[in-house]
Order: sequence, then C-alpha cells, then structure tokens
Amino acid sequence: MSNSIGSDIQRAAECLRAGDLVAIPTETVYGLAGNGLSEEAVLKIYQVKNRPQFNPLILHFANYQQLTKLNLELPPKAQALAARFSPGPLTYVIPASSQIPAIVTAGTPAVAIRFPNHPLTLELLQQLEFPLAAPSANPSGYVSPTTAAHVATQLGDKVSYILDGGDCQVGLESTIVSFLEEQPRLLRYGGISLEAIEAVIGPVSLPPEGYVDNPVAPGMLARHYATRHPLKFGKIADLTVEALKNYAPHQIATISFQKEVPGIPDTNQFILSPNGDLPEAARRLFSALRLADSMNIAVIVAERFPDEGLGRAINDRLQRAATPLKTTDLTPG
Repeated sequence: MSNSIGSDIQRAAECLRAGDLVAIPTETVYGLAGNGLSEEAVLKIYQVKNRPQFNPLILHFANYQQLTKLNLELPPKAQALAARFSPGPLTYVIPASSQIPAIVTAGTPAVAIRFPNHPLTLELLQQLEFPLAAPSANPSGYVSPTTAAHVATQLGDKVSYILDGGDCQVGLESTIVSFLEEQPRLLRYGGISLEAIEAVIGPVSLPPEGYVDNPVAPGMLARHYATRHPLKFGKIADLTVEALKNYAPHQIATISFQKEVPGIPDTNQFILSPNGDLPEAARRLFSALRLADSMNIAVIVAERFPDEGLGRAINDRLQRAATPLKTTDLTPG
C-alpha cells in the first residue's frame, strides 16, 4: 500500500471497491474508511487501528435513501434532528437490520449511523454502492487526526490512499444520540451541543458515567484520545503549581482556554481561543494535544473548560485522555 495524498475521488472509490482502506476527510476528524458491508474490509480497519472488536463502528451515508436500501429507519425524533443537523456532526444509534455485519455493530442489536458534512466525502459516498465504516484514522486510543498530514504520520503505508480535504472544521468527533429507549440518550458529547439537541427534541438522558464494558457506540470507553505523555486535567493554576514541584518549567506544556499560565514558557503554552470562542477551541484541541505531545516535555497540564455548549465535549475528551489506564481498558479505540 501507499500513503499517497490527493483529492482524487475516483481513485478513492476504486480503492474502496477493491476492499482496501482509504482515509477520508469529514467536518469532525479524518476517518479510516472501508466498505461497511464487507466483513473483510471492516476487519482490516480493526487490525490497522489495533482496535478491540467489542468497540463498534459508525456507518457513514450520503443520504436517507441509502438507509432505506439496508432496511434502516430513523425514528421520528431522530428524523427531527436530522432535518436540523444532518449532514453534520451528529450520529444516530438505531436498531440494526440483518444486512449490517455483526463486526460493525460488535454483535449488538444496534448500529450507529451518520451523514458527514464534507463535500469530498459526500461526493465519494454518493458514488459508492455501500456505506463506509470510518472510525478516526489513528492508532486506537490516541489523539484523533484533523489533517491529512496527521493521518500520514500515524498510519504510514497502512492505507491505500489519503483523500485530502483540508483541515477539519469542527475538530471534535460527532455527538452520538441513542434512540433505543423511549427517551433518547446522549452517548457521547461532540460537535452538536446538548442544548442544541434538546432545543429540537426536548430532554434527553445523559451519558453513562465511567467505563462501559459493552458499548453500543464509539467513544464510550473510560480512556481514549490519550497522549503519550501524562496529562493532568482540572483547575490549571493548581495543577501547574503542583507540576512545578516536580518538573522544570520547560518540562511542562499547558493547554488553556483564553489565558496564559504563569511560570510556563510561552513556547510550551497552547491557548485555544484568546477570544473565548468554544467552537474555535474545539477545532484547535486535537492539534494542540498533538503538538504538545511531540515536545521534549514530561507532562501536559490541561484546563477544565466551561461546562456548556462545546465545552462539555472538550472536557469529555480531556477527561478521557487523563484517565489512568486500567487492565480492563485493553486498547480502547
């Protein structure tokens, strides 16, 4: 395989029809895509990511007509959300049909589906005869990629082609809502805020806390999005003071919302939005984590963001990245 990068949709389609893997751009992060109806292609995704097969995948579609061909149907409240937010960073967990391979759903009776909002990927999906299974295009558990270069660095020659659609505009994975219960349940915070969802369909149940043994959707494991350097998450002033007791200032990197952190070199500070814009901070989060992790440091200290809007999704990613590895975590993806 070759990790060549370009914008050739026809080449990407040919690779996917041949059963190979292609990295695709979305508005959230880059995905590692394969034929979602092929057990062989989906198995390659798990193998390339080193992702445990109990962690299900999201199927990506171009339109509702492709759903009906597979006997999938959005419940009424999901339809209301789709009319407002799809294509976009919102994933729907619905009952699976017999046409969906068990390897996609991790053997559960549910399947996660979404309609990505990126012109290249939408055009690609419209040309294909199958949906694409496409988790984030990175080794399982590590920081998600938001540029084609991130994919090339992490996956090397393990994909046939990288479809380059520029920088991801949202920068956080999709919000996931389950429609398996009478009241919809939020399973993962993401690119669409809780407030925006409840404004359309009313109250939803909140995500389960802690480790989930048998997830019905991605992003539900306790440890995820992890950096290779230890990451401390919380009140940044207190964490920085504590870190300075053990490390020199140049051994500490900080990720903050708006303000500089006293005592840390400017070159080690990643301020995600000096103007206090949460969507901008979300868009820059994964790139900041990657840059900090590439430095010659000992620890990353990250600030807790406002618990509202996309701040909840940012906090969710940082909390999971900071969670200590447990033996039951295996290699979360």
